[in-house]
Amino acid sequence: MNANLVIVLFDGFAFGMLLFVLSVGLSVTLGLMNFINLAHGAFGMLGGYVAVTAMRQLGFPFLLALPTAFLAAALVSVVFERTLFRRLYRAGELNQVLFTIGLVFVSAAAATYVFGTGQQPIVLPDWLRGSVVVGELRFGVYRIFLIAMALAITALLVFGLERTRLGARIRAAVDNQRVAQGLGINVDRIFAVTFALGSGLAGLGGALAVEIVGLDPSFGFHYLVYVLIVVAVGGLGSVTGSFVGAALLGIGDVAGKYFVPEIGSFLIYLMLVAILLVRPLGLFGKR
Repeated sequence: MNANLVIVLFDGFAFGMLLFVLSVGLSVTLGLMNFINLAHGAFGMLGGYVAVTAMRQLGFPFLLALPTAFLAAALVSVVFERTLFRRLYRAGELNQVLFTIGLVFVSAAAATYVFGTGQQPIVLPDWLRGSVVVGELRFGVYRIFLIAMALAITALLVFGLERTRLGARIRAAVDNQRVAQGLGINVDRIFAVTFALGSGLAGLGGALAVEIVGLDPSFGFHYLVYVLIVVAVGGLGSVTGSFVGAALLGIGDVAGKYFVPEIGSFLIYLMLVAILLVRPLGLFGKR
């Protein structure tokens, strides 16, 4: 196989795994809770800024900055869920869209005020720099790390949602809230935990994304488009769908920019249209 093709597939898959970490939380939130949270990208941006600040100002090592970003985004999302989002669960889709996209504008303005408009650099540890040489091929160490992280998150999410008591309670609360409440399940708490998990994953994705795509106040807008495409292609509420959709879109995006730079990123929109024409609910969507 051509060496350039192998590298393109590898880089595309690594980028897809970054999109997966950023998007799977929205897939869970939107698919399980039926809540259109376009502020999801803002939580990703928050995680990125938390990681950069923790490393630069507090001296945190990179591996400690990642869970810090996850926890920060999760905790902030709980506050928003308890005070604001909960009021919109039974509102129309238009109200949800307008309110949450408004939060993205607010978060971008706040980030600009605090951090400025420039890119925020991050310094990786030495063991995540460089590349691994296999024959004539060079594979970036950080991209290998991204792939390993995404695979671990996929396994944990599938196990957590399908094999644990919390996962069973989440599915019960989504399927029928009244019956779940009659069985003693605290639906409000379950929704708060689900929302925190989805937003925390966005924060983790934002922290991981700084080295690959950079970080500035427009992050919440720019990558929201990619996240929504992944969710639409994969199917609502499907972790497997998000994984496959992100991998396809990541490879398509990198391959398009490398092999047909004239159309570049437009290739992923063609893929989106083609897939949804055949599978309107997404690759693994059920509703």
